[in-house]
Amino acid sequence: MEQLNRQQKKDIRLLATFVQVYCQGKHSGVATESRELPDALGESNLCQECRTFLDYAISRRLKCPLEAEKPTCKHCRIHCYAREQRIKVREIMGYAGRRLMMRGRFDYLWHYFF
Repeated sequence: MEQLNRQQKKDIRLLATFVQVYCQGKHSGVATESRELPDALGESNLCQECRTFLDYAISRRLKCPLEAEKPTCKHCRIHCYAREQRIKVREIMGYAGRRLMMRGRFDYLWHYFF
């Protein structure tokens, strides 16, 4: 596997954080399993559904054709996600973004609104 650049690492960490918060909030009674993130970026405990989505999201992020001028996904002219996954990622970002801001993570405000 090729080395990830700084922006890819940041995006993958952000995705993992949002999916982790979503999974803990929505799937609290479901069995979780630890998953190692690529390039030694840490690990996350997720249910099977969330782990499958995170794997999909990471693979799409790593294959992004607009790496040089990468906008946020909601402002991108190319949609890498399938329709169902776009709906899912909006749900995850909305849920987790509000929870992270309520916990004092105001640095995510930029990502949430822009």
